[in-house]
Amino acid sequence: MDQYLNYLLIEKGLSANTIESYRADLSRFADFLEAGGVQSLYDTDSAVLLKHLIALRGAGMAARSRARHLVALRGFFGFLVREKILEKNPATRIDLPKSGLKLPDVLSVQEIDRILNVPDGNKPTGIRNAAMIELMYAAGLRVSELITVKLQDINLDGCWVRVFGKGAKERMVPFGQPCRRKIDFYITTARPILLRPHLSPFLFIARAGSPMTRQGFWKILKQQVQIAGILKPISPHSLRHSFASHLLEGGADLRSVQIMLGHVDISTTQIYTHVAKDHLKRMHEKYHPRG
Repeated sequence: MDQYLNYLLIEKGLSANTIESYRADLSRFADFLEAGGVQSLYDTDSAVLLKHLIALRGAGMAARSRARHLVALRGFFGFLVREKILEKNPATRIDLPKSGLKLPDVLSVQEIDRILNVPDGNKPTGIRNAAMIELMYAAGLRVSELITVKLQDINLDGCWVRVFGKGAKERMVPFGQPCRRKIDFYITTARPILLRPHLSPFLFIARAGSPMTRQGFWKILKQQVQIAGILKPISPHSLRHSFASHLLEGGADLRSVQIMLGHVDISTTQIYTHVAKDHLKRMHEKYHPRG
């Protein structure tokens, strides 16, 4: 298993978070084998894997999580076949658990505006918070991407941000003038105050010049959502979902949205088209003479 995880890190270039998810899935599978008296991976067949998935379902694991778990096992056993440790992959004969289509949580444009107008522009932290939330929505960033943006990654003249996504894949994402103004204001006014007397290459900083953390940003966003009076469950990823959905509703093509999100497979992006279809249906009902 360690060899496989090293392969994912070095050969495939997967992110640390993804590898930790695979590690947790494989460790849980190893515990299942040990508890069931399976002494060797050579003794693992499709029946053992099915029994494991049934046990996960019995333990309350959702279909989507079980599907991800099976993907991890497929990759692991595929690695063992390529390394000539096993002759065949027992996981390929098992279908992924049917999880159905889970539509992402999407905020309306009005709700986004309410959140963006919350931060206190009179305090350095408020100016920073406004710039962070604006950039996350304007460029559709993941939290891990937002907190690792460096000062040198921002091009205010061209309104571009350089982002390193999953697997350290680099992409350039544009943002608009409202975001440019907030970032510029933050860099010239609040950031030097928050940074003093430390130095940091990161754009967004917390106490004592340390970089903003995932937990820190999540806490800030929850506060802003609460102040904005929005009651629906919101996560940092909701801003990214809203970014993609609002672009599609506005007429952007799926391929462009895929590039901006940093999705390797366009099928990952296609989930947002279901949200956009709801918008199109409302427009048809409102404006078509027989809608």
